[in-house]
Parts: sequence; C-alpha cells; structure tokens
Amino acid sequence: MAVKKDTSSYNNESITSLKGADRVRLRPSVIFGSDGLEGCEHSVFEILSNSIDEAREGYGKKIEVTRYKDKSVSVKDFGRGIPVDFNKNEERFNWELVFCELYAGGKYSNNTGENYEYSLGLNGLGTCATQYSSEYMDAIIYRDGFKYSLHFEKGENVGGLTKEETTLRSTGTFIKWRPDMEVFTDISIPLSYFQDVMKKQAIVNKGISFILYDEETKESFTYLYENGIRDYIVELNDEKAFSSVQYFENETSGRDREDKPEYKLKFQIAFAFNNDVNSLQYYHNSSFLEYGGSPDKAVKSSFVSAIDKYIKNSNLYKKDEKKITFNDVEDSLVLIINSFSTITSYENQTKKSITNKFIQEAITDFLKEKLEIYFVENKLEADKIVNQILANKRSRETAEKTRVSIREKLTGKMDMNNRVEKFVNCRTKDVSRRELYIVEGDSAMGACKLGRDAEFQAIIPVRGKILNCLKADYDRVFKSDIIIDLLKVLGCGVEIKSKHNSQINSFDLSQLRWDKIIICTDADVDGYQIRTLILTMLYRLVPTLIEQKKVYIAESPLYEITSGKNTYFAYTEKEKTEITAGIKGKYTIQRSKGLGENQPEMMWETTMNPKTRRLILVLPEDVEKTKEKFELLLGDNLKGRKEFIEEEGYKFLDLIDIS
Repeated sequence: MAVKKDTSSYNNESITSLKGADRVRLRPSVIFGSDGLEGCEHSVFEILSNSIDEAREGYGKKIEVTRYKDKSVSVKDFGRGIPVDFNKNEERFNWELVFCELYAGGKYSNNTGENYEYSLGLNGLGTCATQYSSEYMDAIIYRDGFKYSLHFEKGENVGGLTKEETTLRSTGTFIKWRPDMEVFTDISIPLSYFQDVMKKQAIVNKGISFILYDEETKESFTYLYENGIRDYIVELNDEKAFSSVQYFENETSGRDREDKPEYKLKFQIAFAFNNDVNSLQYYHNSSFLEYGGSPDKAVKSSFVSAIDKYIKNSNLYKKDEKKITFNDVEDSLVLIINSFSTITSYENQTKKSITNKFIQEAITDFLKEKLEIYFVENKLEADKIVNQILANKRSRETAEKTRVSIREKLTGKMDMNNRVEKFVNCRTKDVSRRELYIVEGDSAMGACKLGRDAEFQAIIPVRGKILNCLKADYDRVFKSDIIIDLLKVLGCGVEIKSKHNSQINSFDLSQLRWDKIIICTDADVDGYQIRTLILTMLYRLVPTLIEQKKVYIAESPLYEITSGKNTYFAYTEKEKTEITAGIKGKYTIQRSKGLGENQPEMMWETTMNPKTRRLILVLPEDVEKTKEKFELLLGDNLKGRKEFIEEEGYKFLDLIDIS
C-alpha cells in the first residue's frame, strides 16, 4: 500500500529568521568566512580595523594590542572615542547601534567626504559581529570629558551604559573580549598572527606605531615604518638587488561604470628587482589583499607591457622567440601597492580581493607610463632588469623542455627488465626487502649476478664514466643514458630545487622501489672516483634518499689472507695486522682483486650476504661539508684530484658514518 507523504510540517510558518546575536553566533562563517581559527582571527582584525581608521584620519598615532594567556584580546587606541551616547536622529543610543546592530556605523557617507574617506571598515558589521561572537566583551571609551563603560556576555548587554565624568584629557577606545568557543571551533590565535598583521599594518600606515604585548611570553613588539612601504622595500632589498628602489604615488578619481558614482582613489607603489627575494603584496584601505584582484591584474599587465616594449626596441629577443610572461618578471620582483578608495568592491566581507574596474585601469595606465620613463632615464638599470628577465624566461623554457623530456623518459609503461640495458631485477615485490646494487662495469656485474640472492637483490651496472652532476647543467645531466637508466630503476623521479627549474621536480618517495641502494665499486683509485660520481648524482638529483637513510656503500676487502684451508678478509691495514698476528703457522697475503675477478662465493660472503657483508650508511650530517668535499673531489684540477684519491681516497669515507 502506498504511503502518503506528510507535507503539512512545511508551511507558511516554517520560514524563520535569525534575530539578535544568533545572526552571527549560529552562522559565523557568513560574516567571518569561517567558523574555525581563520574566522576567529578575522574577528580580531575587525576591531583593529576601527582603531586603524581613526589613526589614519589623524586621531592618535599609536595602537596597542594585548594577547592574553586565557586567549582574550584587547585593542586600545587614542582616537576620538566611539560615540556611544543618545542619538536623536535614530532615537536610540549609539552604543546599541555600534555594538548590537549589524549594518550600522559612521562610514557609509565616506564618498561625500564627511567621515573616514579611506576606511577599512565599510560594512558596519565588524564591532557588532565580533561582540556577538564573544564570550564576553568590555568596552571603555573616553570622549567629551566622560568615561563610558559597557559589558556584554554572549552577545547580550549586561547593565546598560555607565557614564561618569573624568579629568583624563586624552580620548580613545579600549575594547577587551574573549572569542567564544561556542561560536568558533578554535580560538587559540598564535602570536605569529598578531605579529604578521601588525607589521603589515605598520608598513601601509606610515608613521603609526603598532605595539603588541604578549602576556604568555611577556614580550613586547613595536612596529613603525616612518616612510611606509618605501622603508619596507628597502628592508627587503638585500645585497642581491640589481636595481634601486622605485617609489611612485598618485591621486585621481573615476567610476567603474558610466552610471555609477565617481569616487576618489589614491595609491602608492614601491618596487625593486632582486635575484634573492621576490614578493608581491597588495593592500587596499590597509586590508591585505591575499588574492589581489584589481591591483594584481594592473601590475601584471603594466610590467609585461613596459618590459616587452623595451626588449623589442632594444632588439634583445632572438629570432622567433616568444615574448616574456609575468612569471619571468615575478621571479625577480619585490613590489608593494598600497591603495585607498572611497568606494570599494570587495569580493566578500573578508576583504581578500577587490574587483573595481576603475582601480585596475588607473593603476595600469599610471604604472605603464612611470615604467617607461624609469627605463629611459635609467638605461643601465633597465638593461640589467631586462637581461635578467630574459634569463628567467629562457631558464623557464629550458626547464619546461627538460621536464617534458624527463617525463617522456621516466614515465609511461615501465618494464625495467626490457627498457633498462643490462638491469637484472629481483623476484620479490616486497619493497621493504628489495636491494639495488649499483656496480662498476660489466665484469663486476657478472660476479655480483652469480653471487647474489636473486630473491631480493637486483643489479644495475654503471657503463663507462658517469657524468659529474655537480658541475653539469640539468639539460646535460638528463641527456646521460646512464643517469636516466638509474632514475628509471629507482622509480621515485627527481628533485629540482633551483629557482627557475622547479617545474622539472617530480620526486615522490612513495614510488621508490628499493629499501636499500648499495653502491658497489672496487677499492682502488678508479673505484673511489666512480663511487664519488654516483654519490654526487644521488646527492644532486635525489637527496631525500640520503636523508631517509636509503643509500649505502658496500665495503670491499683490501686483502685476502690464506692459511691452510682458512681464508680471512681484511678491510683495512689495521685488520690485516690483527688477523696475521692471530694466525699460528704460515699464511699468504694477496691484494684483493677487482670485483669482476672475484668468485661468486667470495662476492656473496664479503659483499652481498646480509650476515657477513659490511655496509656503510651514507649520512650527510653536514651538507655544506659534504658539498665542499665533492667540490674538492670533482673540481677542475684533474691531476690534483687523482693525486688526492691515490693518497687519501679512503678518507672520502669521512663523509659518512658506519652503521
């Protein structure tokens, strides 16, 4: 029998609206963008924003913020003080409008020049929304010769407004509150958030002191930039800068559409070119624009246009060469834009991007013109800039070609047995047991193949001399068949940490096919050199394998000592002395042969049997020291290197510890 659905429960009375504090407490993410830590942080910024607006209007040059142990926060300014007394026009107290009414504030007439022309808080949400989302909030306001006090708990006022006369001449607002765990899932705002926000605000609000006190660590921090963004660019621009700091500012007005009102715009731009630091930061009405929007589009358009024009006029492009992209510029650019407008179109309440068409067009036109003048008047700097950007571009293009080439070589259907010449696989698929022996030449390959345990030990020979990866560029490195074969067999891709070659990076440790990678070479000059070259390749292309303790060296015996039916192997001069001292009777000593001349049984016992072999674990405890040693061993002084290896080659093991 069919059951009829009951629809009577959804009717005209089913539609409800949130009222009072519940408008924020039950849906904090609508106002703050999140009900987690990020939303809680934004609630703090809303209160800070009001103090910044006052200081920027010229009322007070100092803002004090305290982070308390119990996760409460206070913000104190020395502005005019929030108007909280009775408002005849609204027939309500102003404190009710400010602290308990969303979309109420003194900044809606900013485009008419009345108050707060360039304001962070335009929507009338901040103070009320933060109050609603607090466990408690206390506000103390000094203005008009009075001290006003307010107390709120979970969005509701307790006790009304207290008003008393004061002899204190200074004015200002002090607000202390504790974000509510019933509203936010996390209220543990880290010290780093306060440090970051206050430093950024000091940068874009020149001459205003931001003082932070952390009750937990008992530390104080002061942020002040007398010249604003210009000082900050100078601070960022280290010794690797190849241009001077440029600073421009402009004031204008316009509209986003013909039928929209005209509004004021002013902006400051500071930038320099640097090969060590690159940073793009955009602020609008002091709000950090994480996603940029209009000013970001303006920067990309104007820099590419002006620099491309200079390159073309100077005939610096090669025949049929593609034009530069902003990626090539950004690699060497340090820039801040600090803009202000009386009408702002934010993407949302969290103010991480703006969409004003006029702002984009005004900054683009202005910056294009200023860049062209700068390049004409500073030809030496302009030449340095465009040459570096062209170098960035060509490096990027080479990297892309190499990435495509590497992808083709290392991916696709991977049948290592057929695709890698002379590679001998093992049987087990259990990666935790699999061992890869990298051996010196075909003769050693034969001895190891016969002496190994084929269940878990695989072998790949190094055919001929391996490329010195420390000194060769990536393009040349990846043209080496030996290196490509080794990377194929390893299976984990390559690590590229160079600035302009990051696109080549394809490393994934989870794809490594081996538990141990064991370098196995003769204990002579040539063996040490080949071992060094293999280690260098791993060090440059897959350093994580060394960090993760996956790379070993198989120690080969120096001497074979025979006494009757017994055979002993000595790996050092000291061991030879100790063994011969313990033998009673005659014995013979002979220098160990190369790996290729050893019998399979000897290979198994001395080099491949986990119970009797000696493996040296490669541990780069000091990477710089390791790099210096590699430079010494792999430098341009061939004669000196050979002499060093002959005399002190064994000391190369100083790089690593025996496990």
